[in-house]
Amino acid sequence: MAGEPQADCLFCKIVAGEVPATIVRETETVVAFRDINPQAPTHVLVIPRAHYRDAAALAAAEPQLVADVVREAGEVAAEEKVHGAGYRIVFNTGTGAGQTVFHAHAHLLGGRGLAWPPG
Repeated sequence: MAGEPQADCLFCKIVAGEVPATIVRETETVVAFRDINPQAPTHVLVIPRAHYRDAAALAAAEPQLVADVVREAGEVAAEEKVHGAGYRIVFNTGTGAGQTVFHAHAHLLGGRGLAWPPG
């Protein structure tokens, strides 16, 4: 069921404390942790504690929770001191866009120049 933890979801296991992660920020609704395969000097994943398959499903079900994810990404950027130089928040939605874990999550990237268009 949407919003409920999924037994086979890596990110749900991180939220539950069953899988270790380098957590940099937690709130009642969001967990932020370092990506294990960083693509920039600062690469933090910001996830809702509730399970939704992707950003579109999350936005349709709980738009306030999307706002929480984005707000907390901004807080992490400030804590990581990349907010002044600029940073990127990315939601990959679907395999064709590079989503590999099907639990909605934002990538916070910063600490180096980020070209446009990406990839």
